[in-house]
Amino acid sequence: MMNLSSWSSCLSRKQASLPGNGRIPHAFFCNRPALFTARRFESVKADIQLGSPRPAGDPQIDKDVAVKMYKDMVTFQTMDTIFYEAQRQGRISFYVTAIGEEAINIASAAALRMDDIVFPQYREAGVLLWRGFTLQEFADQCFGNKGDNGKGRQMPAHYGSNKHNYFTVASTVATQIPHAVGAAYSLKMDGRDACTITYFGDGGTSTGDFHAALNFAAVMEAPVILFCRNNGWAISTPVSDQFRSDGIVVRGQAYGVRSIRVDGNDALAVFNAVHMARKMAISESRPVLIEVAIRIICGISYHDSITFHVLFKAYFFYLQALTYRAGHHSTSDDSSKYRPIEEIEWWKAVQDPVTRFRKWLEGQGWWTAQSEIELRDHARQEVLHAIQVAEKVDKPAIREIFTDVYDVPPSNLRDQEKSLRETVERHPQDYPHFPL
Repeated sequence: MMNLSSWSSCLSRKQASLPGNGRIPHAFFCNRPALFTARRFESVKADIQLGSPRPAGDPQIDKDVAVKMYKDMVTFQTMDTIFYEAQRQGRISFYVTAIGEEAINIASAAALRMDDIVFPQYREAGVLLWRGFTLQEFADQCFGNKGDNGKGRQMPAHYGSNKHNYFTVASTVATQIPHAVGAAYSLKMDGRDACTITYFGDGGTSTGDFHAALNFAAVMEAPVILFCRNNGWAISTPVSDQFRSDGIVVRGQAYGVRSIRVDGNDALAVFNAVHMARKMAISESRPVLIEVAIRIICGISYHDSITFHVLFKAYFFYLQALTYRAGHHSTSDDSSKYRPIEEIEWWKAVQDPVTRFRKWLEGQGWWTAQSEIELRDHARQEVLHAIQVAEKVDKPAIREIFTDVYDVPPSNLRDQEKSLRETVERHPQDYPHFPL
């Protein structure tokens, strides 16, 4: 991690080359040695303590917001752990965790407004949690019961909520990126004081949708935040097998999009980055790309925020959050087959974003050991209760499988519904909790 003095000296050397027109991308972030090699995660040490004083000019996070952020991070982590166990017990069919990426979820959500529209990938349930989606609603969706917004027609962990401006998750990689850009352009045309944000992984940047969306966003100057979670792996494919560029930020710059890289395990850094990105996207009507990661070297941590504000003014912005996926890709994956277990355990023990943020709260005098015990016990009980309730609720009626597409169902769908009803009636023991 580069310290502030390193940034300052580097900035002073480059300042003379900064143009008056902020729309011209530059190579300031690109003239470092490539970071994404097979040894990307070696020598990862933070050189600044989280408990140090807040720099002047930083977006203020008051006690209530900070404590809510931490509570939601713990609740999210607890929910992931228990839902993962529920899938292993055969109680739900599938699940995808965000272990190690709690700061990305909660801190980015805290910096947004409810009018901002979210286009998630599938590892951003924490954003929905922050916005008020209840644990019972999460459980209902995973069990596909009649309380599920999607009426049981989506895979577990594929949440969606119109009430919370959170588009429904789709498993297809990166298709949400052009959707977010198009929606952002619509907000701009309507003169709305809002932006869109879309989340995707490093693997998503290897798709055509990513490149088409970035070019569309830059040319049409759409107020969208493009949030890349560079967690090192696209399922089992490491970043070293995906590209030879210095991460993802250079791709944003190539399209004329302001781009920056931050420490994705630092909740305060993520909050600051998204806070500034939102302000810029709306006030200047332009796209912003953020790459979040854990080893930032030529990126920015929370405590570099004075220089951070200067760089925001000078460069095109794509937010790349560098982090590490401490869990399996999903319950269909066993990541120990392609990365050492010791590496996974080291990241969980040393770089856990929840622990880092708790230490900062303790340094502010806003959190105690007793608060920690009470929160974790309460979160566990709430999640367990939600699961127990959800698995006892009936599934949606059979007819719901065939609704919400056609105004008048075509004959082939009517035939299929009739056949399904007859099958359920003949074999009711195989279809418990499925009302006709």
